[in-house]
Amino acid sequence: MSDNWLPDLMLFSDFNGDWNEYLEALHSAFEKDFVTSKPKWLNKRVGLKRHPEYDGKSATFWHMISEGSSEEDRTPDLRRCEHIRWPSPMMEEHDELPPSESKARVIWWAEERRNETRVLLSFEDFSYLMVVADRGDYVLPWTAYPVERVHQQQKLKKRYEAFWKTQKG
Repeated sequence: MSDNWLPDLMLFSDFNGDWNEYLEALHSAFEKDFVTSKPKWLNKRVGLKRHPEYDGKSATFWHMISEGSSEEDRTPDLRRCEHIRWPSPMMEEHDELPPSESKARVIWWAEERRNETRVLLSFEDFSYLMVVADRGDYVLPWTAYPVERVHQQQKLKKRYEAFWKTQKG
């Protein structure tokens, strides 16, 4: 997969191991992509999940740079951090066409979760995933992360294939 259309990774090592400086740079990149640019996606406003806010930063930001099952116990994940500038281009590259008609570098499928539609964006090898919640009048980038384990990539591929199989009827 050629990823020369994606921004360079933001590496912790480029910040001399200074977590606070790195965190502020990550947040600045996130704000540029999702706040100051006032993005739209699928002709809808892109919002952010604000709460729980921590250290003046939205829940969406924390979901993009950390992992964990409970909001209170999420821990930073350097691999997620490094990719902070990828979600916005992933959304820009997405098109609504089915795979057989699309020329996009991003594949997608939809799933229902907690009474809402979640659109999942990925590369064809399922090595990176972004989740966007469709709230009707607006969308919320939910999370994004590298998928490094082969069995997880295979599970995503099955979910993708199952979705598109149901769309052909």
